[in-house]
Amino acid sequence: MTRNILLTISYDGSGFHGWQRQPGERTVQGELEKVLSHTLGQNITIEGTSRTDAGVHALGQRASFKSNVNIPVDKLPMIINNSLSQGKIFNERIPGEIKIISAEEMPPDFHARYNAVGKKYEYRIIASPEKDIFKRKYYYQIMEFPDIESMRKASSYIVGTHDFKSFETEGGTERETTVRTIDKIDIIDGEEKDEIVIEISGDGFLYNMVRIIVGTLVEIGMGKIQPTTMKDILSATDREKAGHTAPPTGLYLVEVYYNGSEITNS
Repeated sequence: MTRNILLTISYDGSGFHGWQRQPGERTVQGELEKVLSHTLGQNITIEGTSRTDAGVHALGQRASFKSNVNIPVDKLPMIINNSLSQGKIFNERIPGEIKIISAEEMPPDFHARYNAVGKKYEYRIIASPEKDIFKRKYYYQIMEFPDIESMRKASSYIVGTHDFKSFETEGGTERETTVRTIDKIDIIDGEEKDEIVIEISGDGFLYNMVRIIVGTLVEIGMGKIQPTTMKDILSATDREKAGHTAPPTGLYLVEVYYNGSEITNS
Protein backbone atom coordinates (compact mmCIF):
# COMPACT_ATOMS: atom_id res chain seq x y z
CA MET A 1 0.00 0.00 0.00
CA THR A 2 1.33 3.40 -0.97
CA ARG A 3 1.52 5.86 1.91
CA ASN A 4 1.74 9.64 1.73
CA ILE A 5 4.11 10.91 4.40
CA LEU A 6 4.66 14.50 5.55
CA LEU A 7 7.99 15.42 7.12
CA THR A 8 8.75 18.44 9.27
CA ILE A 9 12.41 19.35 8.76
CA SER A 10 14.98 21.70 10.22
CA TYR A 11 18.31 22.43 8.58
CA ASP A 12 21.39 24.61 8.66
CA GLY A 13 21.38 26.03 5.15
CA SER A 14 24.91 27.40 5.22
CA GLY A 15 26.41 24.27 3.64
CA PHE A 16 23.82 23.84 0.90
CA HIS A 17 23.10 25.44 -2.46
CA GLY A 18 19.50 25.98 -1.42
CA TRP A 19 16.61 23.56 -1.01
CA GLN A 20 15.81 22.55 -4.59
CA ARG A 21 17.73 19.72 -6.23
CA GLN A 22 20.21 20.92 -8.86
CA PRO A 23 22.64 18.89 -10.98
CA GLY A 24 26.15 19.02 -9.57
CA GLU A 25 25.12 21.01 -6.49
CA ARG A 26 24.66 19.93 -2.88
CA THR A 27 21.09 20.80 -1.88
CA VAL A 28 18.80 19.93 1.01
CA GLN A 29 16.24 18.23 -1.20
CA GLY A 30 18.94 16.27 -3.02
CA GLU A 31 20.60 15.16 0.21
CA LEU A 32 17.29 14.06 1.74
CA GLU A 33 16.25 12.14 -1.37
CA LYS A 34 19.59 10.34 -1.40
CA VAL A 35 19.33 9.37 2.28
CA LEU A 36 15.65 8.40 2.08
CA SER A 37 16.18 6.29 -1.04
CA HIS A 38 19.08 4.44 0.57
CA THR A 39 17.35 4.02 3.95
CA LEU A 40 13.99 2.87 2.56
CA GLY A 41 15.43 0.79 -0.28
CA GLN A 42 13.46 2.50 -3.04
CA ASN A 43 13.66 5.62 -5.19
CA ILE A 44 12.16 8.51 -3.21
CA THR A 45 11.22 11.94 -4.55
CA ILE A 46 10.17 14.58 -2.03
CA GLU A 47 8.18 17.77 -2.61
CA GLY A 48 9.00 20.68 -0.31
CA THR A 49 6.82 23.62 0.59
CA SER A 50 9.43 26.36 0.28
CA ARG A 51 12.36 26.50 -2.14
CA THR A 52 14.73 28.28 0.23
CA ASP A 53 17.82 29.90 -1.29
CA ALA A 54 21.46 29.05 -0.61
CA GLY A 55 22.36 30.01 2.96
CA VAL A 56 18.75 30.19 4.20
CA HIS A 57 17.89 28.03 7.22
CA ALA A 58 14.73 26.22 8.33
CA LEU A 59 13.19 25.42 11.68
CA GLY A 60 9.99 24.00 10.21
CA GLN A 61 10.24 23.21 6.50
CA ARG A 62 7.66 20.68 5.28
CA ALA A 63 8.05 18.05 2.56
CA SER A 64 5.93 15.10 1.48
CA PHE A 65 6.71 11.89 -0.36
CA LYS A 66 4.93 8.68 -1.32
CA SER A 67 6.25 5.24 -0.48
CA ASN A 68 5.11 1.69 0.25
CA VAL A 69 7.41 1.60 3.30
CA ASN A 70 6.25 -0.73 6.07
CA ILE A 71 8.20 1.04 8.83
CA PRO A 72 5.94 2.71 11.44
CA VAL A 73 5.74 6.37 10.48
CA ASP A 74 6.55 7.58 13.99
CA LYS A 75 9.86 5.68 13.81
CA LEU A 76 10.98 7.37 10.58
CA PRO A 77 12.54 10.49 12.18
CA MET A 78 14.89 8.42 14.34
CA ILE A 79 15.86 6.14 11.44
CA ILE A 80 16.42 8.98 8.98
CA ASN A 81 18.29 11.14 11.52
CA ASN A 82 20.64 8.24 12.24
CA SER A 83 21.47 8.14 8.51
CA LEU A 84 21.89 11.92 8.42
CA SER A 85 24.20 12.03 11.43
CA GLN A 86 27.93 12.59 11.11
CA GLY A 87 28.96 9.54 13.11
CA LYS A 88 29.41 8.85 16.79
CA ILE A 89 31.60 10.13 19.59
CA PHE A 90 31.45 8.62 23.08
CA ASN A 91 28.54 6.47 21.83
CA GLU A 92 26.49 9.59 21.07
CA ARG A 93 25.46 10.49 17.55
CA ILE A 94 26.69 13.79 16.21
CA PRO A 95 23.81 15.67 14.57
CA GLY A 96 24.10 16.46 10.88
CA GLU A 97 23.04 19.61 9.04
CA ILE A 98 19.50 18.27 8.54
CA LYS A 99 17.11 16.95 11.16
CA ILE A 100 13.70 15.34 10.72
CA ILE A 101 11.53 16.73 13.52
CA SER A 102 8.43 14.65 12.85
CA ALA A 103 6.70 12.40 10.30
CA GLU A 104 2.99 11.84 9.85
CA GLU A 105 0.79 10.00 7.39
CA MET A 106 -1.47 12.18 5.26
CA PRO A 107 -4.41 11.54 2.89
CA PRO A 108 -3.44 10.24 -0.60
CA ASP A 109 -4.15 13.56 -2.32
CA PHE A 110 -2.16 15.71 0.12
CA HIS A 111 0.77 17.75 -1.28
CA ALA A 112 3.19 19.62 0.99
CA ARG A 113 3.40 22.63 -1.30
CA TYR A 114 -0.04 22.93 -2.86
CA ASN A 115 -1.97 22.35 0.37
CA ALA A 116 -0.05 25.00 2.32
CA VAL A 117 -2.13 28.04 3.26
CA GLY A 118 0.59 30.17 4.83
CA LYS A 119 4.14 30.44 6.12
CA LYS A 120 6.00 32.11 8.92
CA TYR A 121 9.57 33.37 8.60
CA GLU A 122 11.92 35.09 10.99
CA TYR A 123 14.94 37.19 10.19
CA ARG A 124 17.77 37.61 12.71
CA ILE A 125 19.96 40.70 12.91
CA ILE A 126 22.93 41.53 15.12
CA ALA A 127 23.64 45.26 15.52
CA SER A 128 27.21 45.81 16.70
CA PRO A 129 30.33 47.65 15.48
CA GLU A 130 32.29 44.46 16.20
CA LYS A 131 31.61 41.70 13.67
CA ASP A 132 31.38 38.18 15.11
CA ILE A 133 32.91 35.62 12.75
CA PHE A 134 31.05 32.79 14.49
CA LYS A 135 27.66 34.35 13.69
CA ARG A 136 28.35 35.31 10.10
CA LYS A 137 26.36 32.37 8.69
CA TYR A 138 23.33 32.83 10.95
CA TYR A 139 22.73 36.59 11.27
CA TYR A 140 22.76 39.77 9.26
CA GLN A 141 25.41 41.84 11.01
CA ILE A 142 24.97 45.61 10.84
CA MET A 143 27.21 48.25 12.41
CA GLU A 144 24.76 50.19 14.59
CA PHE A 145 21.46 49.64 16.32
CA PRO A 146 18.59 50.94 14.16
CA ASP A 147 15.55 52.94 15.24
CA ILE A 148 13.16 50.09 16.07
CA GLU A 149 10.10 52.33 16.38
CA SER A 150 10.62 53.71 12.87
CA MET A 151 10.90 50.16 11.57
CA ARG A 152 7.70 49.16 13.39
CA LYS A 153 5.83 52.14 11.99
CA ALA A 154 6.97 51.32 8.46
CA SER A 155 6.11 47.64 8.84
CA SER A 156 2.52 48.50 9.75
CA TYR A 157 1.94 49.72 6.19
CA ILE A 158 2.69 46.33 4.66
CA VAL A 159 0.31 44.32 6.85
CA GLY A 160 -2.74 43.33 4.82
CA THR A 161 -3.32 42.48 1.15
CA HIS A 162 -1.16 44.41 -1.31
CA ASP A 163 0.66 44.11 -4.60
CA PHE A 164 4.22 43.34 -3.44
CA LYS A 165 5.86 43.72 -6.85
CA SER A 166 8.29 46.26 -5.35
CA PHE A 167 9.59 43.50 -3.08
CA GLU A 168 10.27 40.83 -5.70
CA THR A 169 13.62 40.06 -7.30
CA GLU A 170 13.52 39.18 -10.98
CA GLY A 171 14.51 35.64 -11.87
CA GLY A 172 12.15 33.65 -9.68
CA THR A 173 9.28 31.43 -10.81
CA GLU A 174 6.80 33.35 -12.95
CA ARG A 175 3.73 34.23 -10.86
CA GLU A 176 0.16 34.76 -11.99
CA THR A 177 -0.10 37.64 -9.52
CA THR A 178 2.20 39.53 -7.17
CA VAL A 179 -0.63 40.24 -4.73
CA ARG A 180 0.00 38.67 -1.32
CA THR A 181 -1.40 39.00 2.20
CA ILE A 182 0.84 39.70 5.18
CA ASP A 183 -1.08 38.71 8.30
CA LYS A 184 1.43 39.77 10.90
CA ILE A 185 4.86 41.34 11.26
CA ASP A 186 6.66 41.82 14.58
CA ILE A 187 10.01 43.46 15.25
CA ILE A 188 11.31 42.37 18.63
CA ASP A 189 14.48 42.33 20.69
CA GLY A 190 16.09 38.92 20.55
CA GLU A 191 17.43 36.80 23.38
CA GLU A 192 20.99 38.09 22.91
CA LYS A 193 22.29 41.60 23.40
CA ASP A 194 22.07 43.72 20.24
CA GLU A 195 19.87 41.11 18.53
CA ILE A 196 16.76 42.03 16.55
CA VAL A 197 14.27 39.45 15.27
CA ILE A 198 11.73 40.27 12.56
CA GLU A 199 8.86 37.77 12.41
CA ILE A 200 6.59 37.80 9.37
CA SER A 201 3.62 35.59 8.51
CA GLY A 202 1.51 35.51 5.37
CA ASP A 203 -0.29 33.45 2.79
CA GLY A 204 2.72 33.33 0.48
CA PHE A 205 5.89 35.15 -0.50
CA LEU A 206 7.50 36.26 -3.75
CA TYR A 207 11.12 35.55 -4.68
CA ASN A 208 13.33 37.28 -2.06
CA MET A 209 10.30 39.15 -0.71
CA VAL A 210 11.14 38.72 2.98
CA ARG A 211 14.78 39.70 2.44
CA ILE A 212 13.84 42.85 0.50
CA ILE A 213 11.31 43.83 3.17
CA VAL A 214 14.03 43.38 5.80
CA GLY A 215 16.58 45.36 3.77
CA THR A 216 14.08 48.19 3.37
CA LEU A 217 13.25 48.17 7.09
CA VAL A 218 16.95 48.29 7.98
CA GLU A 219 17.43 51.34 5.75
CA ILE A 220 14.43 52.95 7.45
CA GLY A 221 15.90 52.14 10.86
CA MET A 222 19.16 53.79 9.79
CA GLY A 223 17.33 56.95 8.73
CA LYS A 224 18.02 56.52 5.01
CA ILE A 225 14.30 56.18 4.20
CA GLN A 226 11.38 57.73 6.06
CA PRO A 227 8.86 55.27 7.59
CA THR A 228 5.89 56.70 5.69
CA THR A 229 7.75 56.15 2.41
CA MET A 230 6.87 52.47 2.77
CA LYS A 231 3.39 53.32 1.43
CA ASP A 232 4.89 54.90 -1.69
CA ILE A 233 7.23 51.93 -2.20
CA LEU A 234 4.26 49.55 -2.14
CA SER A 235 2.15 51.60 -4.54
CA ALA A 236 5.05 52.04 -6.98
CA THR A 237 5.22 48.29 -7.77
CA ASP A 238 8.83 48.96 -8.76
CA ARG A 239 11.76 46.97 -7.31
CA GLU A 240 14.05 50.01 -7.70
CA LYS A 241 12.02 51.94 -5.13
CA ALA A 242 12.58 49.46 -2.28
CA GLY A 243 15.73 48.99 -0.21
CA HIS A 244 18.52 46.45 -0.58
CA THR A 245 18.09 42.69 -0.39
CA ALA A 246 19.22 41.52 3.04
CA PRO A 247 21.63 38.54 2.94
CA PRO A 248 20.25 34.98 3.14
CA THR A 249 22.21 34.16 6.30
CA GLY A 250 19.69 35.71 8.71
CA LEU A 251 16.56 34.11 7.23
CA TYR A 252 14.76 31.14 8.81
CA LEU A 253 11.62 29.35 7.64
CA VAL A 254 9.82 28.81 10.94
CA GLU A 255 6.48 27.19 10.16
CA VAL A 256 4.16 26.11 7.37
CA TYR A 257 0.39 26.26 7.89
CA TYR A 258 -2.13 23.72 6.59
CA ASN A 259 -5.81 22.88 6.78
CA GLY A 260 -7.00 26.47 7.07
CA SER A 261 -4.80 27.13 10.12
CA GLU A 262 -5.29 30.73 11.15
CA ILE A 263 -2.33 33.06 11.60
CA THR A 264 -3.57 35.18 14.45
CA ASN A 265 -2.52 38.62 15.59
CA SER A 266 -2.29 37.59 19.21
